[in-house]
Amino acid sequence: MTVRPRMRWIAASAGLAYAVLLRPRLQRWGATRAESDGMLPGDDLVRARWQTTRAVPIDAAPEQVWPWLVQMGFGRAGWYSYDRLERAIGIGDFAEGESARSVLSRFQSLAVGDSVPLGPGTGLTAAVVDPPRALVLRMSMNALTGATAQDGDRVLLDWTWAFVPVPTGVRSCRLIVRVRADYRPRALGLLIPLLLEPPHFLMERAMLRGIRRRVAG
Repeated sequence: MTVRPRMRWIAASAGLAYAVLLRPRLQRWGATRAESDGMLPGDDLVRARWQTTRAVPIDAAPEQVWPWLVQMGFGRAGWYSYDRLERAIGIGDFAEGESARSVLSRFQSLAVGDSVPLGPGTGLTAAVVDPPRALVLRMSMNALTGATAQDGDRVLLDWTWAFVPVPTGVRSCRLIVRVRADYRPRALGLLIPLLLEPPHFLMERAMLRGIRRRVAG
């Protein structure tokens, strides 16, 4: 076997191993099969061509988790993830200079239709605000500009981001986070596993762990 065919074989084998062995674990990191397969608030908003469901146990009631969820965002309390990386790519301007270490009273009011900034000039819309049971954020992106889509625009990506604290005891819950996305054209489905899934997994896992640390105090 020459060098080029050998490299192709190695690449194909690595891709197959990722798709079969690693990718399913990343897509439902921390979540049980029932959590991954079950319905969550906001699932009806977007037909999902792509979905991830992740979760962490937290030793606190949903009422204690909710304040940390509702204050998230650019220019707000942050995302509880990798602040330095977010600053490096221009989305790390947070109210306290870094992801908040305390509940910020000025960001505790959020209603359906309110904007939750994702970065400069772009943001998600609060689609479901049901304290302390569910927060669902949604964003539709214009196919030509990448900006938030307006009525009548062609949509490249329509996605929801759901945060659902599910009680498991008097002082415990599981925080389930789900992303559902529809996209155009369908060929984007070939790029998502390569370009989006790995960084999305790393950032969201750090966020879940960051929320758990903060709630625990």
